[in-house]
Amino acid sequence: MKGKMKKTAVPAALTLLAVLLAACSPFRPDARTDDAAPLPTAYTLYSDRPLETGKWWEALGNEELNGLVETALAANFDLEQAWARLRQAGAVAVQSSAGKYPTLDATGDYKHTRSYTKGARGGTITDETHSIGLEAGYELDLWGRVEAGARGGELDYRATREDLSASAMTVAGEVVSRWLEIQSQRRKERIIEEQIRTNQTYLELIELRFRNSISTALDVYQQRQNLAMVKALLPPVKSREQLLLNELALLMGKPAGSVTVAGAEVPQPEALPGLGLPADLLANRPDVRSAGLALSSADWGVAAARADRLPSLTMAGTGQFTGDQLGTLFDNWILTLAGAVVGPIFDGGYRKAEVDKARAVVDERLGAYKSTVYTAFKEVEDALAEETWQKRYLEALSAQLEASRVSLREAVSRYTQGLDDYLPVLSALMSVQDLEVTMVTERTNLMLYRVALYRALGGTWTDSLTDPSAAADKTIADDGTIESHDINSGIKG
Repeated sequence: MKGKMKKTAVPAALTLLAVLLAACSPFRPDARTDDAAPLPTAYTLYSDRPLETGKWWEALGNEELNGLVETALAANFDLEQAWARLRQAGAVAVQSSAGKYPTLDATGDYKHTRSYTKGARGGTITDETHSIGLEAGYELDLWGRVEAGARGGELDYRATREDLSASAMTVAGEVVSRWLEIQSQRRKERIIEEQIRTNQTYLELIELRFRNSISTALDVYQQRQNLAMVKALLPPVKSREQLLLNELALLMGKPAGSVTVAGAEVPQPEALPGLGLPADLLANRPDVRSAGLALSSADWGVAAARADRLPSLTMAGTGQFTGDQLGTLFDNWILTLAGAVVGPIFDGGYRKAEVDKARAVVDERLGAYKSTVYTAFKEVEDALAEETWQKRYLEALSAQLEASRVSLREAVSRYTQGLDDYLPVLSALMSVQDLEVTMVTERTNLMLYRVALYRALGGTWTDSLTDPSAAADKTIADDGTIESHDINSGIKG
């Protein structure tokens, strides 16, 4: 009778388990049907050129600059840390997905007991026990908690990869900007040195006129003052150049003073590059992609928190050989299969609070995503506006410089004819020389605004970056997935 009841109970339990499994509905994030951060359909300016997503700095046509950028991308300390964070995120992602697979552990035990008993039949008794076996465990993911954790870890990894891409874009832009500013400082040095020579010539002429009683001592003093003022402009320019070289060295992962840059002219921006549509920023800006992936990860975090409030079903199995001696170890064996259901009844509201916390994280990351999208759009519009108005500013400065040069020629003519004193000449000379230096700065600023535009538009060239560290135990596939060399089951995105 008992045997019959056991035979009937097994199919009944299996049937009940099958019904429970069929009734399970894994939690998944709700699909986002609306655009979280809608963008305008076009920028304020339009370009009919195709959108460029490659290495934009190569268009400047300077091989040395290309080498500086590539060196920085391979050796920059911030990128080195970013690669390390990516490897950490990859390991965490593998750990997050480990619950999808069974666990298998090897066990071994040896026990030696020696006892003594008094009496007629007393004596020393020695007992030994040897055992070896395997233990396996697996949690049936009834509600999708394990899957949600794995998806969250994968998305966090991909977001970290996008953060690395954003850092790489920043490094490339900073290297190009420093290079442009170094060339600008050198151009200023040449102009100031030329101005010093010009002022020295003016001073010699005035001193000659003074010796011939044609000019006054005041004219001489004023020109000496102007010469001293121009000479004082040179040290700050040289200092700034050295500081920029030091900053460039740091960007390239080298000590200050170890980087030299050949002289070159500051290029002027060509026609407006291809801008595409504002919606393209969602795919071309790594910071936007990272924010979107972080938001998706938070969505899966809510699913995991909700599933954690429901019972979990764990299956466990053990197989073990035992023997009193090593020679008889495999003569006796035992096999155990067990299932356990664990469900929360009272936890003081901990799991419910965890769901509320996860939903608040979603709200936070949704706000961060919107902010990142609109910041990206703003940066493009800012760069376009700066470049547009900078071009007009340079046109006005050029006209002002030409007018100042005409005024200087007229003032010199009147002064040599004895019609005016030296003050109009001095005023016109200072205006011309000040505008010459200003033009160098503003032409460089125009190119820096173009660099800002390239950075704001983003690109996909960072997808080809690889970890320069030989100690990396992960490789990033072309599609952004993790390929593990240690674990057969990589995390696929």
